[in-house]
Amino acid sequence: MVSDDDTWNSAIGDTILYYYSSAYPILPQPEPLFDLIHFTPFDLESSAVRREMRIYLVVADLSDTDSPATQMVLNDIGSEKAYQAKSDPDQSSVVIRDKWASGQMVIYQFAYSKADLIDQIIKRFPAAAKRINEFDSDKIRATVYQSGENTEESAEILAKMGAKVQVPGDYITAISNDDVIWLRKETDFLSSNLVFHKFKYTDQSQLTREGIKAVRDSIGKKYISSTLPGTYMQVNDKDLPMFTSVKTLHNRYALEARGIWEVVGDFMGGAFISYLIHDPDKPDLLFVDGFVHAPGKDKRDYMQNLEYIISTIEY
Repeated sequence: MVSDDDTWNSAIGDTILYYYSSAYPILPQPEPLFDLIHFTPFDLESSAVRREMRIYLVVADLSDTDSPATQMVLNDIGSEKAYQAKSDPDQSSVVIRDKWASGQMVIYQFAYSKADLIDQIIKRFPAAAKRINEFDSDKIRATVYQSGENTEESAEILAKMGAKVQVPGDYITAISNDDVIWLRKETDFLSSNLVFHKFKYTDQSQLTREGIKAVRDSIGKKYISSTLPGTYMQVNDKDLPMFTSVKTLHNRYALEARGIWEVVGDFMGGAFISYLIHDPDKPDLLFVDGFVHAPGKDKRDYMQNLEYIISTIEY
């Protein structure tokens, strides 16, 4: 994040922190949506390394004509473009690619008063966050598929579940039967998991918060446990809420759930993201669940990787 120190140490900086560093939904311990580092324009000019990051948010109050951030915005986008924001607030944001290095994105947000700048930051946050996430998708894909693709697992999911999905090469089969396919990636510090389950669609009540929770809990109780006998996985919506929202996944209706899980009878837990996908031309619903177990580690990036894999599903 690039601005003058006076801007950063004001209500403008507080607003940026409130939105861009808000909690990523839903993790056992709070982690920010985005990792922010603040630089002044002088900081950037004095260090080539600081000009090699991927994404920058440049914020300026253009009414302060002596501001280095104002001068930076005017030099980068042109005074004519900047002046349009004075009469049309919709012109108060500009995106430039590859300013200092290849593969960069610089988002400029500006206004002609501090109050208007705060309003623009709030108003434009959803679109800016979406743009940042889309820009990051290539980087996430490279991380997820650095071991290539497991085409055998993808073919099995297509045959048994009727869904296309790009399975990363480092995921192996934990369980595969006519009811469920459970894939796992195991390292010294991480267990990353994907579960697929297809079942008969009967009525709209299945596509509810209660419906998706019931499916997840039934799979967890039947198939997923720790090494201790009698243990099983369930949704923990007592310590943190489980949030649901309606999404579209490759033109299919999808109910998304985010929350945390626990193992009953053992001290294990983590984050999950689940989808119920409905195709009106098919008699079955597809349930897909991604969950991680990474004790003592931040989990946001691992969950983003699972989200990316799930985003490749075509049902």
